[in-house]
Amino acid sequence: MTPDLTVYWDDRMLDHEPPAGAFKYPDTPIVATPEIHPDRRERVENIRAMIDHAFGDVTETVSPSPASRDALERVHDPEYLDWLASFCADGGGRIEDTTTGMNEHSYDAARVAAGAAIEAAEAALSSGTSDDEPASGDGTDEGDGHALPYALCRPSGHHAQPDRADGFCFLNNAALAAEAALADDGPADVAAGRVAIVDWDVHHGNGTQETFYGRDDVLFVSAHNDHGSWHPEYHPQEGSIDEVGTGDGEGYTVNVPLPPGTGNRGYGAVFDRIVEPVVAEFDPDLVIVSAGQDAGPADMNGRNIVTRGGFRDLGARVRRLADDTADGALALIQEGGYQPSHLSFATLGVFEGVLDETVELEQYGTGDPFEFLDEPTGLVDEWIDDAVEHHQEYWPVS
Repeated sequence: MTPDLTVYWDDRMLDHEPPAGAFKYPDTPIVATPEIHPDRRERVENIRAMIDHAFGDVTETVSPSPASRDALERVHDPEYLDWLASFCADGGGRIEDTTTGMNEHSYDAARVAAGAAIEAAEAALSSGTSDDEPASGDGTDEGDGHALPYALCRPSGHHAQPDRADGFCFLNNAALAAEAALADDGPADVAAGRVAIVDWDVHHGNGTQETFYGRDDVLFVSAHNDHGSWHPEYHPQEGSIDEVGTGDGEGYTVNVPLPPGTGNRGYGAVFDRIVEPVVAEFDPDLVIVSAGQDAGPADMNGRNIVTRGGFRDLGARVRRLADDTADGALALIQEGGYQPSHLSFATLGVFEGVLDETVELEQYGTGDPFEFLDEPTGLVDEWIDDAVEHHQEYWPVS
């Protein structure tokens, strides 16, 4: 039997451990007992438990190989990779005055996470059919009926830039997966000509943007809170609608900042009015989702209120989008999500939507613990209107 879901996962990713402190910051005298960093192992352990409970009978788990140095250098500067390996070999620690930190195992864990993302993209691309040539070479492969490839990555990646770590991220998993898919000598049977990356993490995927900012073979669409730059050196990008790319890449970065409190209806409107028409016009060979479920209502690092039902809708939407534009070639790559319990509800919703299978949970049914929260619909509409008006210069959005 062909599984419905293939999870790329290895326990080596649990070995990464950022330093404790006060929330994500260093210790302070006003906090007597330091707390675990938000990027705690329980996040992904709970996702694993959710998958085993809800989809265990239709799931295959694949242990990925660590990404090779050659694969990493498709995105990251050699000098940065050398520094990262050396910093971890010396025991790790917090990176200067940032919220990002490592231990001695973090570089190895990040290489495994990157390998997971690359293998997930390979599986997605090989199971679909490119515009130019069928993946099998005989025209028989179809996008439907293949297992969904899901890279359960820890540490996350979308803040990591070519030459620096940022935002709990060290290697940019989504960018590495896209580059591998585009490479003539990459792991997939057929190289992609165009890749679309849809990032619904509540934080702007600045590292992914930075990687492809001057290129037109990768479309980057990000819906995120309007948090701006959070560090002048390590995170200079703002994620504003004005950041649209440069040179050949002008227009291929599509940022959609959202106000705090954006929920299910707002994210649905973003897809209706921007994500779906832009990706359809771009016509990719592969759709990669930077799937950070920290837009949920309980998340300590986000301020949006997308529930399990909202994530179910997003999952269904990206499934249809990949079927309609990329012959079903779709890969999900885990990004953020920091409230360990609700992350399981939100990620369950994503899989329910993509796999078109709703799961009944004891006490919760098909619902979410935070469905009582109201969404500020008027403000959300105003912000989406601004994004649509700005991106109309490049795409058929309305």
